[in-house]
Amino acid sequence: MKVEIFSDVVCPWCAIGKARFEAALARFEHAAEVEVRFRSFELDPNAPRSSGVDSATHLANKYGMSREQAVASQQRLAEVAAEEGLEFHFDQTRRGNTFDAHRLLHLAGEVGVQGALKERLMRAYFADGEPIGERATLVRLGAEVGLSAEKSDEMLSGERYCAEVRADEQAARDLGINGVPFFVLDGRYGVSGAQSPETFLAALETAWREGAAEVESAGEVCGAQSCEVPPAP
Repeated sequence: MKVEIFSDVVCPWCAIGKARFEAALARFEHAAEVEVRFRSFELDPNAPRSSGVDSATHLANKYGMSREQAVASQQRLAEVAAEEGLEFHFDQTRRGNTFDAHRLLHLAGEVGVQGALKERLMRAYFADGEPIGERATLVRLGAEVGLSAEKSDEMLSGERYCAEVRADEQAARDLGINGVPFFVLDGRYGVSGAQSPETFLAALETAWREGAAEVESAGEVCGAQSCEVPPAP
């Protein structure tokens, strides 16, 4: 069974959803027969390659809230992430364009290390404060998971995988996806958002068992115009 995950590497709910999905997959009886493929989705295609604006200020400006509200929202997200074993340091994140990161993920998919690179890119952004919009950073991070630095640099210097990223984004539009993460199971089951591991496990079991009916669930997502945050306690 194939699972396609539309997501962006700078999307907090994508990182949380990935962790929850992987927790469910670890409990799935047929996990060894599941192929996971990450598909490209840019939350902000017009983002600069790098930016000196801190993430809280950018969030406040983008979603029409005060900076204090943005900081509080980020803190709540960091607490949710910590429950999944993730570290989010929003005060250190460095905003950047993710198009090249998605191109590198396509290269990683060709050589069998896409999952490892996705994990490394998310950790680099949310925990390590890495500028993932910069080519040198991407080449170095790719090398950490087994990609050839020379081949990565050559690829990023040209146009390779540009069409593949755009094709993924068109596929998302065709499916009506306007927020991520979004999980497509077996080519026909849609699960939207960072669901609980129990919900993901139930979806995996249903997709495995019933190859005809559609299953849709909705959870927290990030989209071009909003990024849901849990309510304040």
